[in-house]
Amino acid sequence: MTPDRFRECLDILGWSQRGFAEMIHRDPRQIRRWAAGQYSIPDDVGAWLERRATAMQADPPPLPAKTQVA
Repeated sequence: MTPDRFRECLDILGWSQRGFAEMIHRDPRQIRRWAAGQYSIPDDVGAWLERRATAMQADPPPLPAKTQVA
């Protein structure tokens, strides 16, 4: 996974880098380094994140109905 795709997946999911770090029990500095391209994103983490982002794009959460103004 590229750093650009990593950041894109986080955006799709609405997750911050800090929140993602907490979720996967990693140091936030490590996540920032992945996002910056300083360290390679582990294959298992990239694959898991890609599956989550793909699922969210295929089945996004429902949005609130627009209210009509008379």
